[in-house]
Amino acid sequence: MDLFSSILEQPINLLPYDGEVNYFGEIFSSDENDYYFDLLLNIIDWRCDKAVVFGNIIETKRKVAWYAEEAFSYTYSNMTKTALLFTPELLSFKALVEEHTGETYNACLLNLYHTGEEGMAWHSDGEKDLKDLGAIASLSFGVERKFAFKHKQSKEVISLPLKAGSLLVMKGLTQQYWLHRLPPSKLVKDARINLTFRTIDNS
Repeated sequence: MDLFSSILEQPINLLPYDGEVNYFGEIFSSDENDYYFDLLLNIIDWRCDKAVVFGNIIETKRKVAWYAEEAFSYTYSNMTKTALLFTPELLSFKALVEEHTGETYNACLLNLYHTGEEGMAWHSDGEKDLKDLGAIASLSFGVERKFAFKHKQSKEVISLPLKAGSLLVMKGLTQQYWLHRLPPSKLVKDARINLTFRTIDNS
């Protein structure tokens, strides 16, 4: 049986040790996926992402947006962004994700990958602005993409297809022990939108 082919009665923990990644499968139907993808494409203030690499500012083809309950500042890749306030639509997504995961979130980083040639390199989400051991919930809309985890010491790799309309949650010690990435693929021609709900701790 394909564990990733349909809605799951209980989420699957994908990691064998040193963390917890719960995959809930598709929590939206195909029609809902198409509707919300188009909605997010049009209502979100998308901007090209920027990063500092070897002292130089580079701009990615991938676009991003940063929203939150208040105008939090968030620093990653040596660049600081200030959040826009949640839209009503993003608040609805947040409430749904909180209901499924039993966690709470106050911010959302959104990514727009135009084709499979745009991806994300191995990394972990350990920025100082994030709540220590806080959960990060990822909603996927648009085309299906492969997603992978790699243990920092053992180098064991675990991969899965992130279905359109699916929910995945990283929690516990995951960021300390595992890297994750969205590998590029020339075979994927369509776009994907990813919403990553997280908790900023500015105390």
